[in-house]
Amino acid sequence: MKRGQKLKLVNPSTSEIFRELPYHSWEEVKAQLKTAGQVQKEWKHSSINSRTQLVQNAMDYFRDNSESISRDITLQMGKPISQSKNELKGMIHRSEICCELTENALKDISLPERDGLKRFIKREPLGVVLDIAAWNYPLLIAVNVIVPAVLAGNAVVIKHSSLTPLCAIAFEEAFKHAGAPEGLVTALIMDHNTTEKAIQSGFIHHVAFTGSVKGGRRVQRSASSQFIDVGLELGGKDPVYIRGDANLNSAVSGVMDGVFYNAGQSCCAVERIYVHHFLFDEFVDGAIEFMNNLKIGDPMDDSADMGPMAQETGIKIVENQLKDAADKGAKTLTHPGPIPEGENYILPAILTIVNHDMEIMMEETFGPIVGIMAVKSD
Repeated sequence: MKRGQKLKLVNPSTSEIFRELPYHSWEEVKAQLKTAGQVQKEWKHSSINSRTQLVQNAMDYFRDNSESISRDITLQMGKPISQSKNELKGMIHRSEICCELTENALKDISLPERDGLKRFIKREPLGVVLDIAAWNYPLLIAVNVIVPAVLAGNAVVIKHSSLTPLCAIAFEEAFKHAGAPEGLVTALIMDHNTTEKAIQSGFIHHVAFTGSVKGGRRVQRSASSQFIDVGLELGGKDPVYIRGDANLNSAVSGVMDGVFYNAGQSCCAVERIYVHHFLFDEFVDGAIEFMNNLKIGDPMDDSADMGPMAQETGIKIVENQLKDAADKGAKTLTHPGPIPEGENYILPAILTIVNHDMEIMMEETFGPIVGIMAVKSD
């Protein structure tokens, strides 16, 4: 990475650069990692009450700044503003639950006495946790690591996706506002090579990564020489099966929301649908109606159900899967539109007459299209 190079943040709705952030140099990263390690040695001796109070105070910062933080999410990755606000609320709720669970989760595990010895397993913090967080739910995915790690007595370094670094900065600011010691929660702007150096530096004691299978392999390789644990949440092809006795109205609304929410860019998105043949035609009709009623528009509009996709690479995957399916005989049913002008806006689609020779049914899509297949039985 060249000195002075900056990360450019692009609004996917307009394709305009709205912010530039300088990358941290390796020397800066190394200094921050050392600081995190030093502060963690003190933090691990803190009480459970002080840790939970710190997290609760950090969540107050998110409440007080909810409008600007939600807006930043939408500007960075195109999530409709109503969904960004819901994500922030969900993140605060998840943090509160973690605080409630902390004391019981961290208590010693008692073992039966033997030969007059009292035996127990004591839980100890790992040290410095590196959180490599994904862009699609930039608060919820990050908080899954940050808050439990802090509550367990660790320091956290956040390397957020290059699409959503402002969310990492928001976490750092929130914990500073809450009174955290300097270095307990740190946001770093790093390219891939610097991130690998950080993992291999000896200053990191656990890596949590959410992202692609390709990215997960790279993280795993980087950590393999360090004897540290790596947590990987990677891509998949989540299926739904609609049984012959299903409540059709409930099934259509719940499943199709799982397909199109956040433009299908969800770790837990519905990626393929199997329907008992008794209900197939009715389910498809309901699914098409659901899709056609989606309002695709400016993500800053509170009424928008779907905004642009976050990045061009995701659009290419969708386009390639649509072509592959069409070439192999699938029937494509497309949202009637209109959609705003802009490179990252696409029409949602439902595909029928699909099979397992098609990428749409076998490879992760991460976009607002889905294949629906009839099956004979459970």
